[in-house]
Amino acid sequence: MIVLGVESSCDETSVSVTQDGKTILSNVVFSQITTHQAFGGVVPEVASREHIKKMTVVFEEALQKAKITAKDIDLVAVTKGPGLIGSLLVGINGAKAFAFANDIPIIGVHHIAGHIYANQIESTMEFPLIALVVSGGHTELILMKDHYSFEKLGETQDDAVGEAYDKIARVLELGYPGGPAIDELAHTKAPTYAMPRIQTKGDYDFSYSGLKSHVINLVNTLKMKKEPIDKAGLASAFQQAAVKHLIDKSLKAVEDTHAKMFIVAGGVSANKHLRSEVEAHFTHVKTSVPPFAYCTDNAAMMGIAGYYQYQKNPVSDSMRINGHSRLNLE
Repeated sequence: MIVLGVESSCDETSVSVTQDGKTILSNVVFSQITTHQAFGGVVPEVASREHIKKMTVVFEEALQKAKITAKDIDLVAVTKGPGLIGSLLVGINGAKAFAFANDIPIIGVHHIAGHIYANQIESTMEFPLIALVVSGGHTELILMKDHYSFEKLGETQDDAVGEAYDKIARVLELGYPGGPAIDELAHTKAPTYAMPRIQTKGDYDFSYSGLKSHVINLVNTLKMKKEPIDKAGLASAFQQAAVKHLIDKSLKAVEDTHAKMFIVAGGVSANKHLRSEVEAHFTHVKTSVPPFAYCTDNAAMMGIAGYYQYQKNPVSDSMRINGHSRLNLE
C-alpha cells in the first residue's frame, strides 16, 4: 500500500510518500523557522499564509522524488488535529482536493499518533509499550497494547515540557526555537543553580509551571540585583531537572505495566540529554527514539500512522473531513 501523507499542523509544510507503513519513498518538508524567528515564536496567521504558498510545490516535489504518479497512490493520510486551525485547514483542503481529483480514499490522522509512529521507521514496535510524548504542546504517557490502540496514563497538569523550554530560552535571550538552544548551552557546563523538586498528584502526570516560574523568577531577581547570570549553568540545571522528571515518571509507567518497549515521540525527542538518559536508564527493555529527521513535524510519520490506522479500520473519511485545534488521541 502506497500512502501519500500531508502534514501542516503548525509551521512545517510537508508531503510524503510511504509504502507499507515502513518504507519512505519521499519526505519533503518546508520549514518556516526563519520566518517566525523575528517574532520569537509561531504566528498562526503568518503560518497559514506560508502553507498556502508552498502546499502545491511540496505536493509536486514529493511525487517527483518518489518517482510515482497519482495513479500509484492507494490512500491519502492528512493531519486533522490537534494544531493551529488555520494551518490544519490548508493541509486538509490540499489533501482533499488531491484525493477528490484522483479518486483516492482519504483519512484524517491524529498528529500525536504520527509522532508515535515515527518510531516505526527504523524500529519495530513491540507490545505492550509505553510512549512518552514530549513537544511544545504535549507531555503525555501513552500505553499501547497493540497497533493503533492508545490509552493515556498521564499528562501535564499545566505546561508542556517544550513550552517550558521555549519560555525559559526567551527569558535567557537565547532566540527561537528555544529547545535546541538550551540543549546546546546546557552541554557546555555543569548545573550552578538549585532547582525545585517537581511534585504531581497522579503517578504518571507531569508539571512544569513551577520549574518554569522558578527559573524566570531567579533570572528576574538576579537582574534586579544586577548580579551576573550564568546562562550555561542555569540552562544545565533546568534541563537536568526537566528531563529527570520525564525519566522518573516513564520508568514507573514501564515497570507498572510490564511494558516490553519504551519509545519517545514529539519534537523534544530530539533533545540530546533526554536521548542519553533514555539510553542509560531503560536498559531492561527495548527502546526507540526517532531519527533526528523525524522528531519534528513531517508527513512521513503521518503516512506511516495513516497506514496502520487504515489497516485497523479500512474506512475512508468523507470529503467533509475537518480540522480540530484540540483532539483526543484515545
